[in-house]
Amino acid sequence: MARCCLLLGLGVWTCLAALALPPASAAEAQVQLRCEGALLETRGSAQLKRSTSQLSFSLGLEAEAGDADGALGVLQQRLAVVRSALQRLEVRDLRVTSPSTWSRPAERNRPASAQASLQVSGNLAPQRLQALVREVGPLPGVRLAPVSTQADPRGDAAALRQLLRDAFTDARRQAQELASVAGFSRLTPLELRLDGMERPTPLRAMAPAADGFNPDELPLPNDRLSIAVAFCAT
Repeated sequence: MARCCLLLGLGVWTCLAALALPPASAAEAQVQLRCEGALLETRGSAQLKRSTSQLSFSLGLEAEAGDADGALGVLQQRLAVVRSALQRLEVRDLRVTSPSTWSRPAERNRPASAQASLQVSGNLAPQRLQALVREVGPLPGVRLAPVSTQADPRGDAAALRQLLRDAFTDARRQAQELASVAGFSRLTPLELRLDGMERPTPLRAMAPAADGFNPDELPLPNDRLSIAVAFCAT
């Protein structure tokens, strides 16, 4: 009698169906699968473009002084200005790392000094991209990094279901082609391995530009998922 179980999880082998399974003891960690025909394994993939809900940004903040205490003091003052500007832009999930300091040795025509730096990151509405670049970018010590687009996390579950269906359909289509060539007409899925959902990060460098910064020009969030499926062809 066929037995069916479904344990979805990233990087986990999942038993979808087992044929003529022998009795298993409680100590056995794996389910023994048996195929009376040809065992075919294919890899299916799917991708899904989604609407941009928010932008994720990061910036570096630096300061320099004659000693570490002085550099940290300047860094703290600059952070207060940056934080105030970001609050005006209604930045969400604002995060600030702990500061780090290091000494820079003296160079030709330049005395030794101490430097301090930290990272600031957060999320903001797409329509505030230009304000971020124009108002925060020129502040002393700020180094803006590229931004990335983010989809609404409330749609993650539905997106994952769609990706799973599409990836499995892709894997089954490939297996059907192989089975047809080999003279088989029936496919039974035996095992499914999820490789995980990949979310490539679309980036855009935020350098000064005369034509402004249009968030609509950023690539849309694009989720991808791949799976490996073992079929029994009979």
